[in-house]
Amino acid sequence: MSVRETAQRITHYDVLLLAATIWFLGKFLRYAFPPLFDSFQLSYGVSNAVLGASYTGFMLVYAAMQFPSGVLADRFGSVLVVTTGALVAGVAALILVVDSPFLVLVVAMLIMGAGTGAHKTVAVRLLSRAYPARTGRALGILDTFGAFGGVVAPAAVVAVAGVSFALGDSWRMIFLVAGLTALALAVAFRVRVPKRVPGETHGDAATSAISAGNISQYASLFRDWRFAVFALLTVLFSFTYNGFVAFAPLYLTQEAGLSEAAAGLLYSALFLASLVQLVTGDLSDRLGKLPIIVFLLGLASIALIAFISLTDSAGPVVLGATLVAVGIGSHGFRPVRGAYLMAVIPDDVAGGGLGVVRTLLMAAGAVSPAIVGTLSEVVGFQPAFGVLAASIVAATVLSVFLWVLE
Repeated sequence: MSVRETAQRITHYDVLLLAATIWFLGKFLRYAFPPLFDSFQLSYGVSNAVLGASYTGFMLVYAAMQFPSGVLADRFGSVLVVTTGALVAGVAALILVVDSPFLVLVVAMLIMGAGTGAHKTVAVRLLSRAYPARTGRALGILDTFGAFGGVVAPAAVVAVAGVSFALGDSWRMIFLVAGLTALALAVAFRVRVPKRVPGETHGDAATSAISAGNISQYASLFRDWRFAVFALLTVLFSFTYNGFVAFAPLYLTQEAGLSEAAAGLLYSALFLASLVQLVTGDLSDRLGKLPIIVFLLGLASIALIAFISLTDSAGPVVLGATLVAVGIGSHGFRPVRGAYLMAVIPDDVAGGGLGVVRTLLMAAGAVSPAIVGTLSEVVGFQPAFGVLAASIVAATVLSVFLWVLE
């Protein structure tokens, strides 16, 4: 391939690369917080419950932005919404660069949740219009970029640990770099994307406000027992996953006695396991969605139970293996989940129906860190993680129920 052909291909995928890089940064910011919980406790003297509640606030704001960001994109265009979200997230990250009270950290987290929450739903719409013949590939690349944000974040926390920083604690360097990067990406997105997808710079004049009739139409989806059971299943899964990823680093240091560096490495491996999602979606097309879902949720359930049971006796290698197995089951479930939902939701309400489930599962995931943090203070970390295990086991049972009755 010539230099000119390579340049043309890169130019063709510039919208995808910009959107995916912003999504990577959004996931990076989200998953930079859990590995920093130890540092936050040293800096601010706060409890697990307070940290869990703060992270829940971040996730609740993130979840709340999903539906309105889509509506705003319909009215004003995707470019404006994505650019604004990146700017908001960048400014929030820069707030954390200088030494400040814990309340400022919480406010910055909430603002960051709003900025990063504006991206994913709108990016899916934008990429489907920018690459109509390659939408699946584009969305797969988008999700893979995002997953690697979770891989890089713990490594970045380890890399800056102990490094001298003139403005305060060393962890603030992470938010300085992330904030400046977000601002640069916002400018690049605003300048470049309108040239490639001019239709995304303005809204649809035919778009109307959401009516009570529209909402009742989405609510009526729950009359289909398959949809209702699967919605409950994915809510239970989200509760487990978000509670687990929020406190896995702290659990590994406080309960398993690992160093922060070792815990960060294992935490990165959890997200590296997300590469499996490139395979599980294809397998579900050939073998059926529910058998793959049962296998993946069953794997995650068994691995999480083993992870908790072996905490006091196993070393980092065994714990890492169970952690990766949880990651394989959890990440592998996601593309199959979407495919199953698209199969059971009527075409005329597919977008809104998926939005309803996404809102429910993200809300459940958002409250999970607060519950786990509180339980860890009251009854201990292992019983708190036991609640997460019970939740995903229940999800697995429901998936078996759907498969048997299919």
